[in-house]
Amino acid sequence: MNAGRAVLWDMDGTLIDSEQLHWIAWRNTMASESIPITREQFLSSFGQRNDSIIPQWLGAASTPERIERIANAKEELYRHLVRRDGISPLPGVEHWLHRLHREGWQQAIASAAPRANIDAILEALSATRIFQAIVSAEDVHRGKPDPEVYLTAGARVGVSPDRCIVVEDAVAGVQGARSAGMKSIGVSHDGEQLPADLVVRSLDQLASDAFETLLQSDGSRKPGNV
Repeated sequence: MNAGRAVLWDMDGTLIDSEQLHWIAWRNTMASESIPITREQFLSSFGQRNDSIIPQWLGAASTPERIERIANAKEELYRHLVRRDGISPLPGVEHWLHRLHREGWQQAIASAAPRANIDAILEALSATRIFQAIVSAEDVHRGKPDPEVYLTAGARVGVSPDRCIVVEDAVAGVQGARSAGMKSIGVSHDGEQLPADLVVRSLDQLASDAFETLLQSDGSRKPGNV
């Protein structure tokens, strides 16, 4: 590990608002299996790994082969929707990605999404070259709030946990960052309280020195809101 500095980004809900496209993909895929799901069921599962979500919906009809087939069908449909309809970065994302890149921060994706989805999103955002590492569902055994995804991302960019800042929009993700020994910025679109070191409703509300100041803080102050 070196004395560099890194920002580890969650993707869905943090870099992009992909909720609607994921909902359409899940709804249509499960309907083709004759298993209707509600939007509430979908929302309660959002951000989890597919191998955790699908068994909840299949129940006793769940088999490894069926889980894999449904997951593949859903993700193929999601990527088709991304490529057909496009997707935009959330407010402030583009500014911070390019600014941190210019300032020499290492940047990585730390997501529960499949690698093919991440590649499709970064291509749609024209952001592929911004990131020095990508950690996807295939790279880890345990989903958030387990810290594995962040520790793996930090290791891949060669930066120690105490020099990494995680950007997340979910409680489980923030908890994982804390377990990894990393500072965190929580993006709370709906005003939900996140246990992050710094919380904003949108990344365009961050102070211009937010990342630098957070990295230098000693961790003694309580999580705050902007």
